[in-house]
Amino acid sequence: MATNKEKSFERFNIHQRIQHIMMFTSFIALTITGLPIKYYATGWAKTVTGMFGGFDNMFLIHKVAAVVMIASGVYHLLYLILYPLITKKISLAALPSPKDVTDLLQNMRYFLGLTNQPPKFDRYSYKEKFDYWAVFWGMVIMCGSGLMMWFPQVTTQFLPRWIIDCARYAHSDEAMLAILAIFVWHFYNVHFSPTFFPGSLVWFHGKLTRKLMKHEHPLELERIEQEQSAADSSSNKGASI
Repeated sequence: MATNKEKSFERFNIHQRIQHIMMFTSFIALTITGLPIKYYATGWAKTVTGMFGGFDNMFLIHKVAAVVMIASGVYHLLYLILYPLITKKISLAALPSPKDVTDLLQNMRYFLGLTNQPPKFDRYSYKEKFDYWAVFWGMVIMCGSGLMMWFPQVTTQFLPRWIIDCARYAHSDEAMLAILAIFVWHFYNVHFSPTFFPGSLVWFHGKLTRKLMKHEHPLELERIEQEQSAADSSSNKGASI
């Protein structure tokens, strides 16, 4: 029989994992094919473009990756709507709350050595919520501006021509912000921090060990184990009747 330390808990179900894989694979492809477009005049950009067999091939891959990213966003929105209807389970865990502010302040005090008690996170910490909602903002900017540039004839039927120029700057600058956020902030939190180094595979199998749950999401672990204990007690009472 498995011990408590050997137990694992589902962090992400199959739908969430597929959405995440679609998102990060398309993001990496967009980064690799997008940066040479932004810095087209540099030597390294010309080298990367040549590796794809020319600009046309690279730009085609960029557009295919964009379609995959948009599809992942649509998939996620449908999931948010349909999953609660099918399972009859509604979760508001990803919504910002006052606790996020107190957790942030407590974390700052902990980092500064003013307390030896780090904040206790529930299902999502304020860092994870920031990641999640930043993607929503980024998707609106990136997909909206990208589609405007992809279909300029359609865009200019409803909007002035200068909107295309605005979309180009918005697309480029938001892309750089997203790249920095993902490869510095997100990668450190989920892969390079001492807790997860040299990397986490939760995105692949969707599970966290009890040890990691206790470290990262102690409040959620307490709730799950209390519910399991209550269910076991009910089962034992039923069996004894």
